[in-house]
Amino acid sequence: MNATKRIVLIGPPGCGKGTQAKRIEEATGMVQLSTGDMLRAAVAAGSPIGLKAKAVMEAGQLVSDDLIIGMVADRIKQPDCAKGFILDGFPRSIPQAEALARMLAENQQPMNGAIEIRVPDQFIVERITGRYTCAKCGAGYHDKFQKPKQDGVCDKCGASEFSRRKDDNEETVRTRLGAYHDVTAPIVGFYEKGGILKVVDGTQAIDDVTKSIMGVLGSL
Repeated sequence: MNATKRIVLIGPPGCGKGTQAKRIEEATGMVQLSTGDMLRAAVAAGSPIGLKAKAVMEAGQLVSDDLIIGMVADRIKQPDCAKGFILDGFPRSIPQAEALARMLAENQQPMNGAIEIRVPDQFIVERITGRYTCAKCGAGYHDKFQKPKQDGVCDKCGASEFSRRKDDNEETVRTRLGAYHDVTAPIVGFYEKGGILKVVDGTQAIDDVTKSIMGVLGSL
């Protein structure tokens, strides 16, 4: 892959976007851009956009699309983005996707791929509600997909206490999925109309999802 790639990863909560973005970054040199990370970095650096964002957040308000787009615009000008970047978790709505497209067009850096990691809701519910971690070392497990070798004993540290996140319950997960379908899922159609959408089966094993995404990147 010699040409610069600019892609956005799309998919519901729990589909593995963050994991896959990190793997792509390690394999290709493309930079994973998470708006949450960018926001924290901009605030910490005290940049003009960071100061604006800090004031908004301290007032208990949501950071506007314009501010986020400005932050992305600043970030992609950094030298480490010369090999390309992966937007993870942004855009989250049609207005954000439209604003991002305008900004990238102005910079003559159009998005050249949108990869949807497609996973059915029931699979997401099963994946998230089955997660638990070792209370001592934080090793991750799953009721169905990744059990400890010895029942009730952590493979890594031998501890026998485990914990689950309170929000990893079916009601909360389905609420988050509902919000995703209402607000974020429509951007799939936006990128499909733009002719840059590619779909990857997110129900595959993690390594197979990575191979599929790398295959898509190689074809762009």
